[in-house]
Amino acid sequence: MNIGQLQPVEITTEMKKSYLDYAMSVIVARALPDVRDGLKPVHRRILFAMKEQGITHSSAYKKSARVVGEVLGKYHPHGDMAVYDAMVRMAQDFSLRYPLVDGHGNFGSIDGDSPAAMRYTEVRLAKISDELLNELNENTVDFIDNFDASLKEPTVMPARLPNLLLMGADGIAVGMATKIPPHNLGEVIDALKLVIKKTKIVPHENQPKNLSNPETIKSELLAGRLESAITSADLMTVLPGPDFPTGGIIYDVSNIEQMYTTGKGSIIVRGKTNIVEGKNNYKIIINELPYQVNKARLIAKIADLARNKKINGIRDIRDESDRTGLQIAVELKKEAKPKAVLNNLFQHTELQSSFPANLVALVDNTPQLCNLRQILLEYLRHRQLVVIRRTQFELKAAKLRGHILEGLKIALDNLDAVIDTIKKSKDADVAKINLMTKFKLSDIQAQAILDMQLRRLAALERQKIEDEYQAILKTIKNLTTLLVTPGKIIETISHELVELKTKYADERRTKIIKSSLKQFSDEDLEPEEACLVTMTATGYIKRMPMNTYRAQRRGGKGVTGMATKDEDEVNRIFSTNTHDTLFIFTDKGRVFRLKVYELPQSSRQAKGQAIINLINIGSDEKIQSVLNLAKDELDKGYLLMVTQKGVIKKTATSLYANIRTNGIIAIKLDAGDQLVWVKQTTGKNHILLVSHNGMSVRFNETDARPIGRSSRGIRGIRLNPNDYVVGMAVFNPQRKKVKGKRKFFQDLLVVMEKGLGKRTNIYEYPLQKRGGKGVKVSQVTDKTGKVVSAHMVTEMIETLLLTSKKAQVIKLPLKNIKRIGRSTQGVILMRFAKAADSVAAVALLEKQED
Repeated sequence: MNIGQLQPVEITTEMKKSYLDYAMSVIVARALPDVRDGLKPVHRRILFAMKEQGITHSSAYKKSARVVGEVLGKYHPHGDMAVYDAMVRMAQDFSLRYPLVDGHGNFGSIDGDSPAAMRYTEVRLAKISDELLNELNENTVDFIDNFDASLKEPTVMPARLPNLLLMGADGIAVGMATKIPPHNLGEVIDALKLVIKKTKIVPHENQPKNLSNPETIKSELLAGRLESAITSADLMTVLPGPDFPTGGIIYDVSNIEQMYTTGKGSIIVRGKTNIVEGKNNYKIIINELPYQVNKARLIAKIADLARNKKINGIRDIRDESDRTGLQIAVELKKEAKPKAVLNNLFQHTELQSSFPANLVALVDNTPQLCNLRQILLEYLRHRQLVVIRRTQFELKAAKLRGHILEGLKIALDNLDAVIDTIKKSKDADVAKINLMTKFKLSDIQAQAILDMQLRRLAALERQKIEDEYQAILKTIKNLTTLLVTPGKIIETISHELVELKTKYADERRTKIIKSSLKQFSDEDLEPEEACLVTMTATGYIKRMPMNTYRAQRRGGKGVTGMATKDEDEVNRIFSTNTHDTLFIFTDKGRVFRLKVYELPQSSRQAKGQAIINLINIGSDEKIQSVLNLAKDELDKGYLLMVTQKGVIKKTATSLYANIRTNGIIAIKLDAGDQLVWVKQTTGKNHILLVSHNGMSVRFNETDARPIGRSSRGIRGIRLNPNDYVVGMAVFNPQRKKVKGKRKFFQDLLVVMEKGLGKRTNIYEYPLQKRGGKGVKVSQVTDKTGKVVSAHMVTEMIETLLLTSKKAQVIKLPLKNIKRIGRSTQGVILMRFAKAADSVAAVALLEKQED
């Protein structure tokens, strides 16, 4: 029922129809670029309006407001800021690889600063824009009515350059979006040339047989169909990937190939960084950013992470960018590890970003997800039609000029009769008719004769007309041949592309690394640095910086190392590296694996953290041995284990590569026995076992064959009742034969309960058979106490760290301990502050590089 001018409709029906209309308007007329010229309607209208105003690259700059007003009033009936923002982006060299607009004034910055108002800024077309617009006046593209049908505007630009890939695109439509990365002009042209080389032209099925007047035939019929079997892999030989205006580094070629093959892909981009060593610290210099990363926001993010201790080691951050280029300086603290800080910056900031490519563009006015091959073929197809229409335009003009010249030639050949005919005519119209009748001329020819100036009657001028006529005939022939030979059209396109490459190509800005980036592990984010690890009898463990203790003289009391309970004592201390791996062996024969950086870093006096919070150790299990292995040692050689009762076992290190959270069996133990020492060997070492009562046996490692992970082992040393193993040394017997200037040694360091110790040349201990009682390692008396530790020391060891059961710690230079004989008592290394205290553990600290 109609009520006046109102027509009732179902709201659901109207909503569906209206929303569909709106969606299609956004998709086709706003958000998505055309695959042929790479422009959205607003960009196309801005460029066209500037050309119509004569604001070319060679003209003076004009106010932006003037251009915006022209675009709004004639072609784009939307908001003025939408037009201005689009024009601003076309002028930003950090947004477009090849800016299409030459801006004068403040057009924003990579910091996210807003551009100046349009009344202040000025613009003109960039030189490269000429290549998009130059052929507009040659009937190369279709024109349509503007919004009020008062003017005409182009549906697409002739686009001598493949602008979609050069400029890229970014837009959100209804139900779809596009995000196309920019590329290098020279590389894209090389890719087009490769496509041309591997493409054949199939004639159109409706192409006329008579091609005598090709200027009258539809361009689509003359073009035929392009067929190419070229692949993304082929194209990537000359077009390796995107080239962002801000530079950066792209990782993982497989992601690029996926994008080029499917139209979708996520590209990982990092900023370009350098680690610079200063006088007392390091600096991380950032010279290039990932595409579309805001510099000011990045700096603020880094400062926030440093302030909140989420990234440690940053002392200051400065923006040192100037007219010469971008530069951000991240100054590090003296103790900071630059690689770990840089990894954290990649992990937690936009210094490493992903570009989610989605190659959606309008193909025949329909949105399509395109791959690289399709984009290049669609562009070539467009250029085919443009060149054909341009050639048809030129051919029509040439034929028209030839037709006129034929009339002029007739007039010159019959000059007296022509003049007489004109003189006898009543007026110009009658003269034209008389000429057409008498000399069988066309209207155009007759008019040209009437318009001819008298000076053209001179002999030289007559020759010029003849020469021009012959040249026109040649041009007509060439243009006709070009139109009826599709291969020549493609050849013309190829030549034009080569000219454009010579004119505009530049160096690639974005570096591409073929290999992929691994996901950052916790290890990548932790600084690699030397440290100390201590453990108590009740299972408290902690990590400390290497400089926690200063070196003292032999025989001193040291300092308090840890606040322990009366019933607890430090029983283990060793030097390691935060990136090393700890293999933790229990008295039950199980082994657990832990990264050193996973241990809590604590102060000298702190107790640390209970080991049960770090590994799934049973309540009835105790830590008996800890083996520290560097990253490059995890799959080398063997693990040699020794139990308290002198049983040894050799197993390949690789068998312990995959240790579960709950641990795995390392050795099968006899009742009442415990695992006490584990060391890594090469398979050709000598082994020296030392007992609590001061006995030792040295034997060849080859006496013990490798066995399985859960096996028991064999006897290494025969012990007296109440004696047990306290130390094991592993050394290379061939090392003493090495000659050279460098001083080296291999000594056995023995430390006694009462703080005495000594160094003895390892070769003073005779080589014996495995399983014997051995020889004395030291004089054991009430003054010395029994042996608590025995270590192999070389010239690589610089200092010792002795810890008492009451947490007293002293650091001694190894050179202060004299080398003496095997049967001696040793010298005083440590005096105790508390009665009934004794040495609990000894750590060896290697020399640190400066």
